[in-house]
Amino acid sequence: MRTAFYISDGTAITAEVFGHALLTMFPAQFEHVTIPFVETLAMAQQVVQRINDCYKTTGLKPLVFHTFVDEQLRLQISQSDGICYDFLNAFVAPLQQELQLAPVPKTHRTHSMHEKTYDFRIDAVNFALANDDGANMKNFSQADIILIGVSRSGKTPTSLYLALQYGIKAANYPFVEEDMEALRLPPELKQHKAKLFGLTISPERLSQIREQRRPNSRYASVRQCTLELKEVERLYQREQIPFLNSTQLSIEEISAKIIAMTGLKRQKY
Repeated sequence: MRTAFYISDGTAITAEVFGHALLTMFPAQFEHVTIPFVETLAMAQQVVQRINDCYKTTGLKPLVFHTFVDEQLRLQISQSDGICYDFLNAFVAPLQQELQLAPVPKTHRTHSMHEKTYDFRIDAVNFALANDDGANMKNFSQADIILIGVSRSGKTPTSLYLALQYGIKAANYPFVEEDMEALRLPPELKQHKAKLFGLTISPERLSQIREQRRPNSRYASVRQCTLELKEVERLYQREQIPFLNSTQLSIEEISAKIIAMTGLKRQKY
C-alpha cells in the first residue's frame, strides 16, 4: 500500500484537504500520515528520515503533499525520498504575476484565528449545542437554518459542521416514532417554515446507524425506519420543504449541498 504524507509548518489542513481530493480520484488504497507544525530544521530532518524509512520498508516512494511557508523547511523536505507535491509554490508565482504583488509569507496564516471569524464560529457552535434535538424552540427565531428529520438522519453532526466551518447558526428538530400517526409541523416550526431544511436517508443505512445505538430494537428495524422515512418525506413534499438524501454523502458534502441549495452565506473571515 502506498503511503501519503501530509506535512506543513502549520496545521497541515490545506495539504490534507488537497491531497485527499487528488487521491480520491484514483482507485487505490493509501495509508495516510499527517504531520503538522514541522517548525524547525531538526523536526524537518526527522520527518525526512521517516519518509525515507517508509521507502526502504515498502519499496514504494511515499507521496508527500506539503504546504511550507518557510523556504528552508520546504527545501529540507524536498530532499527526501518521497515524491513531493508543493501546493503553495505551485500557485504563488502565477498569482503574484496576476496581482502584481509580492507575497508576504507568514506561518499559520491560512488557518489563523481571526477574531471575528473565531467569535462567529464559537457563537454558532454554542447555538447548535444549545438547540440540538428541538431544545429551546423559543430560540428558533435566531437560527439561520433549522434541520429536520427522523432520529439519526445526520441532523446533529451537520448542524455542528455548519457552525464550525461556516459560522452558521443551525438548530435541529427530530421527528420520533410517536409523531408518525399524524405527522405535521409543530407550530414552533410552522412559524419558521422558510428556515426549514429536511434530511432523509435510506432505510437500510438508517437501520445500520440505529443498530449501533440500540441493537436488535424496534427502533433500529428496517421496517420501522422505512415507515418513519416515508412519513417524513411525505411531509416534506406536502409542505414544500427542501430536503436532501444523505445516504451516500459525507457530513462535509451534506453541508456544502445545503449551502448551495439554500443560498446561505459563510460568515466573513
